[in-house]
Amino acid sequence: MSQSSQSNQAIEADPWGYAQKVLKQIKAPTFPNRDFNVRTYGAEGNGTTDCSQALKQAIEACHKAGGGRVVVPAGKYLSGPIYLKSNVNLHLEKGATILFSTDPNQYLPMVHTRWEGIELMNYSPLIYAFEEKNIAVTGEGTLDGQASNEHWWPWVGSQHYGTKAGQPTQKSPGNRDRLFELADNYVPVAERKFGPGYYMRPQFVQPYRCENVLIQGVTIQNSPMWVLHPVLCTNVTIQGVTVESQGPNSDGCDPESCKNVLIKDCYFNTGDDCIAIKSGRNADGRRINVPSENIIIQGCTMINGHGGVVIGSEITGGTRNVFAENCKMNSPLLDRALRIKSNSARGGLVENVYLRNIEVGQIKQQVVRVNMFYDPSEPKGNNIPVVRNIEVRNMKVQNGGDVGVLLEGYEQSPVENLRLINVEINGVKQPYKFSNVENILFENVTINGEKVTLPKETASNL
Repeated sequence: MSQSSQSNQAIEADPWGYAQKVLKQIKAPTFPNRDFNVRTYGAEGNGTTDCSQALKQAIEACHKAGGGRVVVPAGKYLSGPIYLKSNVNLHLEKGATILFSTDPNQYLPMVHTRWEGIELMNYSPLIYAFEEKNIAVTGEGTLDGQASNEHWWPWVGSQHYGTKAGQPTQKSPGNRDRLFELADNYVPVAERKFGPGYYMRPQFVQPYRCENVLIQGVTIQNSPMWVLHPVLCTNVTIQGVTVESQGPNSDGCDPESCKNVLIKDCYFNTGDDCIAIKSGRNADGRRINVPSENIIIQGCTMINGHGGVVIGSEITGGTRNVFAENCKMNSPLLDRALRIKSNSARGGLVENVYLRNIEVGQIKQQVVRVNMFYDPSEPKGNNIPVVRNIEVRNMKVQNGGDVGVLLEGYEQSPVENLRLINVEINGVKQPYKFSNVENILFENVTINGEKVTLPKETASNL
């Protein structure tokens, strides 16, 4: 029996017991009791002096000494990109703010990164680490990307985010579409050189192929695009973090092709998905072929966003074993509580997703949505997604929006084994709508005050 089959059997027998076993495997890194104050290396907290070199020197000294904390005391520190090294904890004390430069040229030279699920050489993320171990960003301070309708956001190509008529953007011919073409043709990553002239915004915090990552306590705001984006990492803890970013593609947290991730007691108020689990896109996702697995979400608060807990849409490598509990979601601008999205170009296997004890105030569109036809503008492919074994237990919704449960599968790949148990949805226009489903169970489900029981043989279209 394969390891995956054994894992599935263990989850089906006792899903939350399995989650506890995963939690025991996730251990936050610890650091030697040594501090390296950035002011010692020439940093000035006046908001105007460039402190990039001081931060770099403090990190290098800490790393060479065997690790410890790089301490940023109260004040405002202007910086370019920050590269974290093994055994370094970047610690922002209360009242400390790092203001990141809005000059794209400061984010050169280009680094190996992943952009919308595809590897390339691009601008450095604002905080970046590559193949490092035992790294952290902690404290009560603030990381401010200073993105706005004047900086970074106009690159998306939308007047709503400040794009002016005739301005080149990521959507200009030969930019974003060129990246997809290079990936589809398996051009080596080192030759996928973007950066200046291509308008591909960097992510905020991106540990890449790292082990033992901790992000704790800080406030992160005004990101160019995705905010927290661990890629191909193992043993990641994100705890007590506040994310405030209303820009385009400002996903709060996007663990991508990661294993053993804890997202706990965080606050997300975002311009896109609050938490979106990913694993690569299309041909490049199949080339790398690493799923996201063992993702634990606890005690988080979701305000604005396209979805609270989301899987996809860059989900080609698959996702399994996702557990979310004791979360609160509420905003007229929060589209969905649980969303799974893919299409026939992206494909991917999504299985073993468990939510329990979820409190939802207002939702704009759907409480639960599974969509295998996401982004109809993308050319269709032969990689039909598979979505199975989803359970939502103990959820109460005050205002469910347009449709309580919307499931959209393929005839040859129906949405399978989705269960709602002890769920109450109020204020919804349509209780549910299904197309191509199999083994859908409603147990003790009340919608708009009426108990809903599905037929034993659930019809493919309801």
